[in-house]
Amino acid sequence: MSAVLMAFALVGATGALVLVGTTSAIADPASHKGPEGVLIYNVPNLAPATTHDGQTVDGISCRKQADEKVKYHVHVHVAVYVNGKMKRLPAGIGITQPRLLEKYSNGHFYDVGLYDCLYWLHTHVADGIIHVETPGQRSFTLGQFFDIWNQPLGPSQVGPAKGKVVVFENGKRLKGNPRLTPLLAHADIQIDVGSPVVAFHKFPFKVTGGCGAGTTSCTLGKK
Repeated sequence: MSAVLMAFALVGATGALVLVGTTSAIADPASHKGPEGVLIYNVPNLAPATTHDGQTVDGISCRKQADEKVKYHVHVHVAVYVNGKMKRLPAGIGITQPRLLEKYSNGHFYDVGLYDCLYWLHTHVADGIIHVETPGQRSFTLGQFFDIWNQPLGPSQVGPAKGKVVVFENGKRLKGNPRLTPLLAHADIQIDVGSPVVAFHKFPFKVTGGCGAGTTSCTLGKK
């Protein structure tokens, strides 16, 4: 086992590897910076960007473009590993059909258009960034985001992936139901499903452009 690729490993009595960690991007899949200035990894999506059709979910409404009133706008990054392999959140979670698609040389950006609506919790790009955009500051949880996504989340399942679920937030391993994980401003969340459990991998990020924190609209405009 290369010391360059593995920070540490805990081996059980059977010799099975139960915890691994990387120290370098050498062990990461290929990636590039997307339209939000955040890395997009070349890995499969955890699940399609399914969502509800505009009805209120867990007290979270879906607003038309003309009704956007954003006074609180922060970002959360979520990374998912299934049996040690990285999966990603797809673009367009929390945006109903027909989504407005903006194409850039470095990736696709989905936004609310004239005929759809946008939930307060959503993704624009497949870079793991959850946008929290609301008329006023309030608290949200990972469970609410997954409910908007219309995907299951619990102690033994994340979307279609089943197995023991471990959640880290800002480097701290959390206890209890993963659904209760708070979506804190600029939080770095990692979800592990099954085995091995990947040691927390810090992901520094900064959303740039028209979708940066504090902006009142996420439309990037033409390039």
